[in-house]
Amino acid sequence: MDKAVLIKNICGLLLDDKRQDCVDFANENYPFINNLSQKRQYTKHQMCKVFLRDGFIDRYSGDKLIFPGLIKILTLEFSDVFKYHRNWKMSETHMIYWDLFPTIDHLIPVARGGEDNDSNWITTSMIRNSAKSNWTIEEIGWKLQDKGQLDTWDGLVSYFINLTDKNPDYEKDNYIKGWKVALLKAMKETKK
Repeated sequence: MDKAVLIKNICGLLLDDKRQDCVDFANENYPFINNLSQKRQYTKHQMCKVFLRDGFIDRYSGDKLIFPGLIKILTLEFSDVFKYHRNWKMSETHMIYWDLFPTIDHLIPVARGGEDNDSNWITTSMIRNSAKSNWTIEEIGWKLQDKGQLDTWDGLVSYFINLTDKNPDYEKDNYIKGWKVALLKAMKETKK
């Protein structure tokens, strides 16, 4: 039933002084759901596995995303162009970090009863993850896009690997090194 019509029905019952009927109707048709929020954090390895599984495609928009380690290399090489603030302060961070940086989102939000495991994890951009928040895709009018194919788009991981192999100094940056270790492990597991 249309949610606005549910409220209309409750108001009608309230006008008839049927308070308990209002409560019963609301609890049956539009109940409050209290799901305790829990802190979620994924390892780089878990994230790489999901990114590879989804083909570095934003599952909410279908847009191509770029491997996080490569984005950091671009920031190291071109810090005046691809600016970065460690707390992602918008006035000091390039939009590449929101538009093209992949992250994990719960398709069904944990706060709404979704599971916190890889069957409910999908790849999306930071901007869409932020916009979706704790809403379902149906509530915000989005559709789940198909996974990508790594043979047509790999998130530029091949460039990342080639660049880090060519310039080992990149791996002096712990962030880049961590992403490379996680990526290589996930790629090895994916091939099995």
